[in-house]
Amino acid sequence: MTNSSQEKKDTRSGFGAGLYEIGLQNSDVVALCADLTGSLKMNAFQDKFPKRFFQMGIAEANMMGMAAGLATAGKIPFTGTFANFSTGRVYDQIRQSIAYSHKNVKICASHAGLTLGEDGATQKILEDIGLMKMLPGMVVINPCDYNQTKAATMAIADHYGPVYLRFGRPKWPIFTDPDSFEIGKALHMREGKDVTIFATGHLVWNSLEAAKALEEKGISAEVINIHTIKPLDNEAILDAVAATKCVVTAEEHQMNGGLGDSICQLLSKNLPTPVEMVAVNDSFGESGKPTELLDKYGLGVKDVIAAAKRAIARK
Repeated sequence: MTNSSQEKKDTRSGFGAGLYEIGLQNSDVVALCADLTGSLKMNAFQDKFPKRFFQMGIAEANMMGMAAGLATAGKIPFTGTFANFSTGRVYDQIRQSIAYSHKNVKICASHAGLTLGEDGATQKILEDIGLMKMLPGMVVINPCDYNQTKAATMAIADHYGPVYLRFGRPKWPIFTDPDSFEIGKALHMREGKDVTIFATGHLVWNSLEAAKALEEKGISAEVINIHTIKPLDNEAILDAVAATKCVVTAEEHQMNGGLGDSICQLLSKNLPTPVEMVAVNDSFGESGKPTELLDKYGLGVKDVIAAAKRAIARK
């Protein structure tokens, strides 16, 4: 149900473009990569600033330790590898060497979620948001398109403290304003009065497409882009839910530990509300085409539509 004429570009290219721009602006920015320079689109930074780029090889734990050391020396290190290797493989190093001492390290993770696609189950991680948001002081950002990923990459350079920035592999529609990103501030994408859809990452686009289809059925769906999962924009969420009184959360992540969990925790304390979650339900991924995997695991446009109808029925 996506618009084939919509311009598409992978979010990892937004990271590469943003990294290059902040490299030009701030000489303290350095980059480290675990043998995936091309996949992370870090080539332009490497070519322009060879003395500020460190190729670490397939040694992700060492990369995190070196990033912590560079931060201690006043640099702003950006690490780059797949989301699986940026989190699960190096969780001890992140916790002990970066998060515990609140080091100014930017952990940048590509190929996240099901849309890693054909690379297969062992390369995928669907638990990374949960792992990272549980670390005290860790900012967690999951942008939705090329523009927002580029803007987020540049914004985190100015934020002091550890950040987890998550993005993806496939070409995806570009639909946000390049100047509309602010850490911790939800972005209203579409107004609606019957149900609020809180979406993050690639699922923002699917949620917008679902809202269009719902409108044809006489249902008015609000879509809010929660690009920053931690810190959560509590005020924007509570204001929206107070008006629509039912919620859908949509994310390319496990149902346990992701955006939906964070929103449910907020609502249970402040405004108990019917919530339907569109997410992976306690399953590992597999190899396949990105959009087909989203459909198979219940993250497609039709799944957001069905969740909205269920949420409305529970009001």
